[in-house]
Amino acid sequence: MGDGWTDNRQRSLINFLVYSPKGISFIKSVDASSFITNAETLCNLFSDIIEMVGPKNVVHMVTDNGANYKAAGRKIREKYVDIYWSPCAAHSINLIMKDIAEMPTVHSLAILASKITVFVYNHKWVLNWLRTQPKWTEIIRPGATRFATTFIALKSLHDHKDYLQSLVVSSDFKKFLNVPKGREVKQIVLDENFWRNCLIMVKIMGPLIRLLRICDSDEKPAMGYVYDGIYRARKGIKELFKGKKHLYKPYTSIIKERWHRTLRTGIHVLAYWLNPAFQFHEHNLCQKLEVQRGILDVIEQQTLFKASDLMEEMKIFRERQKTFARPLALSTSKTTTPDEWWKFFGCDVPNLQKLAIRILSQTASSSGCERNWSVFERIHTKKRNRLEHQRLNDLVYVHYNLRLQHRLASKKSLYDPIDYECIDKTEFWVVEEEVEGELAFDELESMLEEQPRISEESTNFSKDDMVTVEEDDNAMIDVGRMTSNDLDEEDWLTSPPKN
Repeated sequence: MGDGWTDNRQRSLINFLVYSPKGISFIKSVDASSFITNAETLCNLFSDIIEMVGPKNVVHMVTDNGANYKAAGRKIREKYVDIYWSPCAAHSINLIMKDIAEMPTVHSLAILASKITVFVYNHKWVLNWLRTQPKWTEIIRPGATRFATTFIALKSLHDHKDYLQSLVVSSDFKKFLNVPKGREVKQIVLDENFWRNCLIMVKIMGPLIRLLRICDSDEKPAMGYVYDGIYRARKGIKELFKGKKHLYKPYTSIIKERWHRTLRTGIHVLAYWLNPAFQFHEHNLCQKLEVQRGILDVIEQQTLFKASDLMEEMKIFRERQKTFARPLALSTSKTTTPDEWWKFFGCDVPNLQKLAIRILSQTASSSGCERNWSVFERIHTKKRNRLEHQRLNDLVYVHYNLRLQHRLASKKSLYDPIDYECIDKTEFWVVEEEVEGELAFDELESMLEEQPRISEESTNFSKDDMVTVEEDDNAMIDVGRMTSNDLDEEDWLTSPPKN
């Protein structure tokens, strides 16, 4: 894994780490300030790292999504035909959220939400009043670079709707009505259209947030879930708007464009096809032309196995013959990680088994590289701002890998990938701190399918809120002026906390 960043001395650094079943190990950090935009030089740097680790030990390389990294990745594929390359899935999903957050209606909604949060946390009396309320939890505030936090903050704010409305109608709040900001906040909090907008946006973004959580996991290989996750995210948004194209198109087109530009690669398609949870599902995408072509491209390009042997063994897997015909193979296909499943049931297809384990044990994200940034920043303080890069690199190498050893020595059976320092230390849609948990094997698929029901009250909009929109693929909609008929009964979020 390789990911670039700029430190506080404006150096362009690239962190390199190795992902394996035992965890992530730090290799080195390179100061690439003089050649960061040169794809050829980047390719040579990546080649040096691959040779250091050993080409036979490298299956897949994940890098940043920048154009220079993409060009270098293509060159790596040409040089090492059996080493796959893909951009960071977590970064790609964050870019999808960035594009959606920049839509005019969504941007305006975020500004209104921010005004409430800023007012609350800038006035000590207001904050103290809220903290005295039963079961009060802090409002999550958006991060500067993590675009998912914008939508997580909207959900958090919506969960506090009753508290905030009780606050602004209380007699004690009257003293804040003497200032413009206080009057503005009261107007926003009492505006039901604002709360409907928040609710609808949270529902739209739910599937993408869940997919981001899967891709951002260090502990569980997520490669086998990216293709299906993107498909389900788009499908969920379409169902949310009951198939009305003019309503869902502005959102699904953003997802589709990013998918085609970054994440639609051969390794994602093959990983989907080899994942037994999807291959053995009666409604899968394995017969799609895109999937078939992607599989054939990978099989023809690889040189580790004879293509004809792989094709014969793929037929056995697809038709559920021999070991795959066992009831246990089907029942465990969704409760065991795909790579472990192949170790148990792939004995009759040895070539395909080796290929499947190689592919399905891969990470889809370079998030582990980003988590090293905080280590660099802690070491590179003002008192040490002249610390040479090699010394800095050695310190991080020792610090990070000692932490890895400690984590392995005291590893718990349960671990939650979202509860990590770079995700604002929050669970998805959770404010309070909880006991660390793990993304269980059987949760990987179900996380993308969760559709708790929303109360009738939440979607019962008045006729005054209705608006006529022409059937236009390029139409931009105001999420606050949709009717309950425009929404599906199924919801994408958990119930808000009760007073």
